[in-house]
Amino acid sequence: MSDNQPIRRNQAEKEKQLRDLKETIASMKSHTSPTLKESIQRRIRELEVELRTIAREKAAKAANPDAQSDRQRRPPRRNTIRSM
Repeated sequence: MSDNQPIRRNQAEKEKQLRDLKETIASMKSHTSPTLKESIQRRIRELEVELRTIAREKAAKAANPDAQSDRQRRPPRRNTIRSM
């Protein structure tokens, strides 16, 4: 959170953060607090879900590119006095 706004990260930044968190959890000592370990593991799970969702959305767009373009198409403009 930055200024009470969530920080937006792209896929590459999320992958880097996931790698960093996995390295952090692997390098933790045995006497590290269980609460800290649980919070890092929870964030790892959240990032993995987000990355799977991104990958699924990309695959869906690649498999069906026509469906996306239909949604973005605007209806034709009506003729107005200025455009005549």
